[in-house]
Amino acid sequence: MTTLSDSEIHQIVQRVLAQATGQGPAQPAAPTASQAAPRGAVTEPAGSPSRIVVIGADHGGVELKEILKADLAEQGYDVRDVGTYTKAAVDYPEFAHEVARRVASGKAWRGIMIDGAGIGSCIVANKVPGIRAGMAYDLSSALNSREHNDTNVLTLGAGLIGPNLARQIVKTWLTTEFGGGRHAQRVDGITAVEKQYLK
Repeated sequence: MTTLSDSEIHQIVQRVLAQATGQGPAQPAAPTASQAAPRGAVTEPAGSPSRIVVIGADHGGVELKEILKADLAEQGYDVRDVGTYTKAAVDYPEFAHEVARRVASGKAWRGIMIDGAGIGSCIVANKVPGIRAGMAYDLSSALNSREHNDTNVLTLGAGLIGPNLARQIVKTWLTTEFGGGRHAQRVDGITAVEKQYLK
């Protein structure tokens, strides 16, 4: 089985996205510093909010959470685990809310929540003001959610993807910067809708 490097995966995703949006084939480019290493891996001091990733799961996602938690720590992130810690049945809204709350309050840079399908946790997280949660099921959706939507919480479905794909999704999501430009105006539109309901 052939294993692709991170830069090869990024180039493939860029080409697919460019073709899907009618912009023609994208030219392969060397990965930027933000793609090559976790954000702030060298310049940010330990404990800085830009190094803190909060992670949570329900009973359906607890095994994948443990795998991803170990990977994140190896990559130099300061990982905060909010549970659950066993396979005993629990309700995902409690954990998704805590992940989202910590990101929205500035206690964490990004958040990751894992349940069986990833959908319910995404809905819960998006109820928290300031959160833009996205569910990713492949590398393109992970990259797009960051470049276009500036997502700050990632939800995953442990019943839909395996550990190896989950690892690649998380790495892509954490190392992809927001594209800005025309996307910034659209993200501002998301915030404007949210503010209408906070009055």
